[in-house]
Amino acid sequence: MSQGHPLKISVKNAEFQILLALRTNRSKRSQENEVFVEGTECIKQLIDARWEITRILFREGVRLSFWAESVLKKYPKAKQFEVSSGLFLELSEKENPSELIVTAKIQRTEIQNLIPTNHPFYLLFDRPSDLGNFGSILRSADAFQVDTVFVLGHSIDVYDPKVLRASLGSIFHTQLVFLESVASLEMFLEKEKDRCNLQVIGSDSLGKESLEKTDIKSPVLLILGNEAKGMSVHLQSLCDLILKIPMRGVVNSLNVACAGSILLWEVTRNRTNHEV
Repeated sequence: MSQGHPLKISVKNAEFQILLALRTNRSKRSQENEVFVEGTECIKQLIDARWEITRILFREGVRLSFWAESVLKKYPKAKQFEVSSGLFLELSEKENPSELIVTAKIQRTEIQNLIPTNHPFYLLFDRPSDLGNFGSILRSADAFQVDTVFVLGHSIDVYDPKVLRASLGSIFHTQLVFLESVASLEMFLEKEKDRCNLQVIGSDSLGKESLEKTDIKSPVLLILGNEAKGMSVHLQSLCDLILKIPMRGVVNSLNVACAGSILLWEVTRNRTNHEV
């Protein structure tokens, strides 16, 4: 290897156990403040977002591409491990593992550190419970240039590897803020309504207003309810408007990530139209 002499992992030693725990254990990720990342696109986005890489793993006996070699060269301070094929496959969640697996320090944003903008575009997900849904909505939030994604209440671990993969690495570019209570949200909304006349819009299949008859634009905070229970009564009371997405089929509701993506697109479309 061009990096000299990487460390070797050929047995299930302490380092292997830490790596496995970072992949599988929410508490370990929280304790270490680290994520476990695999998949070329996810790793590329992690690097592009400048998260601090702590470990780089590659498989013993497999010739690395120019890209993988360049990653090893770029991060000489990260621990670098040559892992036996069997253990590398055990660490990976993918049927066909990518060349590299990395770990990185989590970058967090606190609500008091948000930098205000004139026309903020916020998204709030209430107690998300599905890893794939959350990763998908992060991709949409990135695509439609949401400024901040809020996560309210007890939820899935947003740094689970399945979320990272479903987001296609967009999570590393997302300003995520975690709210422990509705009270902290209320305080934030009160300040933002005074500052920029923020509108709060919820989404529900039984909403009184139809999206096709409503223009939604920033400054706005969109609220997506929990997949199974929808928006809480308390959250509904905070909304200036609750929209339903008109549907023509026999099913009366959309997957939350699909519904959220439609709403996000509408805000972006109106934003673009107003700028022209």
